[in-house]
Amino acid sequence: MLFRVGAAAYRRPALFILTWLVVLIGAGVGAGRLPGNTVDTFSLPGQESVEAMDLIKREFGGSGGDTASARIVVKAPQGQTLTTQANTTAVGDLVTRLAGLDGVASATDPLQPAPTALSPDLTTAYSTLTYKAGAFDLTTAQHDALTDALADARTGGLTVEASGDAVQVGEGGAHSTELIGVLAALVVLAVTYGALAVAGMNLLTALVGVGVGVCGIRIATGFVDLTSSTPLLATMLGLAVGIDYALFIVSRFRHELRRGHDVGTAVATSVATAGAAVVTAGLTVVIALVGLFVTGIPFLTQMGVAGAFTIVIAVLIATTLVPAVLALLGRRALPRKERDAPTGRPAPAHRDRGFFRGWIAGVTRRRVVALVLSTAVLGVLSIPLFSLQTTLAVTPTETTTQGRAELLLTDAFGAGFTGPLTVFFDGAGAPRAATDAKATLAALPDVTAVTDPVPNADGTAALLTVIPGSGPASAATERLVGDMRDRLRGDGPRAYVTGQTAVSVDVATTVNAALPGYLALVVGLAFVLLVLVFRSLLVPLVGVLGFLLTIGAALGSSVAIFQWGWLSDLFGVDNPGPLISLTPILVVGILFGLAMDYQVFLVSRMHEAHGAGEPNTTAIRTGFRQAAPVVVAAAAIMFAVFAGFFPGADATMMSIAFALAAGILVDAFVVRMVLVPAAMALLGERAWWLPRRLRWLPQVDVEGAGVQPSEPERGKHSAVGVH
Repeated sequence: MLFRVGAAAYRRPALFILTWLVVLIGAGVGAGRLPGNTVDTFSLPGQESVEAMDLIKREFGGSGGDTASARIVVKAPQGQTLTTQANTTAVGDLVTRLAGLDGVASATDPLQPAPTALSPDLTTAYSTLTYKAGAFDLTTAQHDALTDALADARTGGLTVEASGDAVQVGEGGAHSTELIGVLAALVVLAVTYGALAVAGMNLLTALVGVGVGVCGIRIATGFVDLTSSTPLLATMLGLAVGIDYALFIVSRFRHELRRGHDVGTAVATSVATAGAAVVTAGLTVVIALVGLFVTGIPFLTQMGVAGAFTIVIAVLIATTLVPAVLALLGRRALPRKERDAPTGRPAPAHRDRGFFRGWIAGVTRRRVVALVLSTAVLGVLSIPLFSLQTTLAVTPTETTTQGRAELLLTDAFGAGFTGPLTVFFDGAGAPRAATDAKATLAALPDVTAVTDPVPNADGTAALLTVIPGSGPASAATERLVGDMRDRLRGDGPRAYVTGQTAVSVDVATTVNAALPGYLALVVGLAFVLLVLVFRSLLVPLVGVLGFLLTIGAALGSSVAIFQWGWLSDLFGVDNPGPLISLTPILVVGILFGLAMDYQVFLVSRMHEAHGAGEPNTTAIRTGFRQAAPVVVAAAAIMFAVFAGFFPGADATMMSIAFALAAGILVDAFVVRMVLVPAAMALLGERAWWLPRRLRWLPQVDVEGAGVQPSEPERGKHSAVGVH
């Protein structure tokens, strides 16, 4: 089937190219007219904290989060307080200006008529700014007006920063630093191909796939709530795999041309062979991402489906658009000195790169040393994983006004001020129960303050606010949430612990609990897939163990940098803290597909050589020399793309991008280049052993070996028709 797809792309390249152009334009128009808004919060229906938020809205009324708000934090100049006449006047002028901004419903004065939001040392205060419209309904002019007002207030010597959803939405924007990864990928492609035009074609087709995929996701936001990280994750994945999948097709096309095949046969064969590997690799990633539904966490399932959608688009682009463009390029896809070889006669021998020949010879010759050293390196990198802490509360940094505002509040009012916990009492006698609970909660460790109860109108509900002594991302706050729930259990009105901090704790706990089961699922899937592909038990076992070491090293490195703070200045981590709880489970799913991609591409060449009669060690060396250059180029491209998302990304995407970049680095250059060939050389012929009782299993042809053409005869016409 794939051979016929490639042949059709060769015969009608304009039709294939125009079809994708129409799809891209249609997706772009749809994204412009139908998109909704993404959300910046994660929640789980059915959780106590989420249920309580709905009950509070019902019992106490109010629009809740329906209107935008901002907290304007003001700090006096060094050595002064805000209570001096000059500073009090400056704060009053700022509040007056804020209250007069277009769309603003109210702005509180923290100093007048009495200081209600002033720090104990009198240096820091905050004003609450409320808009009439929702955060996503604010215009660019309204965001600019707020920014200008804050900037003007700073000219008088005050430190002024802002936080809140009105500011978060305004700060969201494109990360131009992603272009660094794209440009780095272009350089790698140009070096790999030896031709800038082919490199540009590879990149351009990948960008078409990203455009279609991301526009499709933007359209979906008009119908379902997606997190703000979802389109960015899809962009990162679509760009990385789109470039890599096209690389596999183009590399095989050039290989077939060098064998002496005409352009038509080379196009069809590259889609039938490398295209089969691309489909297998893409299907593996899709299954892993869609498999996130087993966690039972809706927003994770949505992120997985969105990522899987961009992978499907990348596979379709690689197997339809790329061959159509190759049909137009023809022999110009080769370096200039190789283009003139006549059809039916192999091009001048493409140099067998001495580096890879020497590398694999050394690894297989000193297999025990290579295996021990590679395992030791991965083991050391995995050590920090044992101290992994996760949270959904983002640790504030000084890179945004949002982060700077939260840091100012933390310094002035305490670490727990920005992450208060709300206790909601529901039922008859709720005010009395809240009053009794106040003293109990105040006596708990890590509690700084507890407010007086606030009853509803008919006395059937009441609220308390608890200020923790530690920050929202702290493990101590997580323990406090559990302690509060334990103490509040009993007869009488039901007590709920809620608030954004409690929601974050509940979501993080649920995600962490789902990780072991999901990891078992993908490891089991990997083992079954590799057994079917290689008809062996030990090769899949080596591959799966290598994958687990990759995961350990990737997440261990992330803990060392983002949680421990090692090399934090180098990577721009201003305030080390727990990893975002989405990072481990998403990294497991994504790296699984990518690692299996490299495993299949590398070992299938070894398997092919062994099946042709070569001894095990010789087959390992032959397959490695054929596959390693492409695997290295593909890994370098993926690393560049993921690394390009470091600067300017939010905490969620930064930690995910780093873990993926680190995982690709160790998987391609340590696991697949050293550990796997060393282990297979050590196993010898036993590596390919399959028990007799399992020989009924079907054999999966991921390289399209059954449709590979024989060596071309000089002057023979194309098998796919004349273009």
